[in-house]
Amino acid sequence: MQDDFDELEKRKLIRQKRDDETPAYRIPKEVLNSIKKNLPYTPKDIRNISIHEVLEHLKDIFDNRYQNEISFDELLEELEELIEANQSIEMCKQLKIYNKCLDDQYSLPLLLLFVNKFLNNGDNEIALYEWEHLFDVKWKYHTIKKDFENGTHELIKNNIIEHTFDEGFASTNTFCITEKTKAKLFVELNITSNKIATKKSILEHKDIVLKKMFYNKEEEIQINQLLSILSIEKYNSVQQRLEEKGFRKGFTCLFHGAPGTGKTETAYQIAKQTGRNIMIVDIAKSKSMWFGESEKIIKRVFDAYKECLKDRDVVPILLFNEADANFSTRKEIGSSSVSQTENTIQNILLQEMENLEGILIATTNMTKNIDEAFERRFLYKVKFEKPCKMAKMQIWGTIVDNLSEEESIELANTYNFSGGQIENIARKCAIESIINNHKPSINTIHQFCRAETLSHLNREIKSIGFTIP
Repeated sequence: MQDDFDELEKRKLIRQKRDDETPAYRIPKEVLNSIKKNLPYTPKDIRNISIHEVLEHLKDIFDNRYQNEISFDELLEELEELIEANQSIEMCKQLKIYNKCLDDQYSLPLLLLFVNKFLNNGDNEIALYEWEHLFDVKWKYHTIKKDFENGTHELIKNNIIEHTFDEGFASTNTFCITEKTKAKLFVELNITSNKIATKKSILEHKDIVLKKMFYNKEEEIQINQLLSILSIEKYNSVQQRLEEKGFRKGFTCLFHGAPGTGKTETAYQIAKQTGRNIMIVDIAKSKSMWFGESEKIIKRVFDAYKECLKDRDVVPILLFNEADANFSTRKEIGSSSVSQTENTIQNILLQEMENLEGILIATTNMTKNIDEAFERRFLYKVKFEKPCKMAKMQIWGTIVDNLSEEESIELANTYNFSGGQIENIARKCAIESIINNHKPSINTIHQFCRAETLSHLNREIKSIGFTIP
């Protein structure tokens, strides 16, 4: 009896589910359709089919494995058979070449899982847990998982698969096919280079909340100048005139100053008012745990930005937050390998800034350690100071509900807060209003202010009264 079942399974007339000790069988849909029509069932001929039919068959194979209806060995056999039967297709030809070069029998199914996910499901990023079902034994999955996490698996070392990139740093949990591999495998499909900048790293200007910003006089002049230059009406003509005169076209801006003075928010508001999206990079997170990966990540930041420039009529802003992490003074030659890696990263940054054709804004709380070579490459440098008393009064009166003019003056003269600190207190006031259903008293606001600073030395107490410097 079992031999009969095995023969039916071999001829693909039934499928066995292997989850339980007691085998369970089902009749595939295509076999049932043949029975209903009273026709003999003939398995699909997979020889010399189109690339779209190959992809359809590839999906079926992985679905069968996912449902545990074929073993790993059967999965490997069917995949190799599909590739061998369609060597007229460039993708299958390249996959056969990869298979010959790869040492581990598990590498081809893994690569094809990525291909299946990318082409059939539209998933560019695949998490480690998503291929656990491929393996018949758990220890093999955990071994390969560890190799991927450490960057030592042959698919990664041969630049076939790579760690995904998001917001300026490499993930240890998700992976994707490299652009080089896509270019080789997907020739017939006319798939353009996959955008490294994912939706997570792009902030659409329409999603930015418009805020009223208050600046000291010198800051306001500089910000208004930037807003004018980066406006849709002027930007393209300014770039064209610069190019005609032989100057670089890129706009590079450094926003520097104490924490909470509005550097990042100003970049957002410039984007909002000029109708530009922002590609956000937290460069402090770009230092990878794998030697040599950090340089690749920084290069991919700019590659991704260049892709954004191609796709959009309105040039987006490339925003580097906390830029001092990689814009610091370069290390002496002959120092540690870590220092040499940092120097390499900085050289890449310098070169990319030199060739930039778009808009780059970098923010930093520290300027003492900024390398002079970077300083020269920033066309505009805006220093953000703590707000003057007039600006503080305007901030208090704008973001804290129902403050009287006298109360705004009192708070502005009493506390030497940054805009960010005042916003913290405004949020506490809002929470207080929600909980107690009435606005907090001025005494309560003073309590919030005293609790805002960790040290009384950081707070300057002034006499109450209104003065304008």
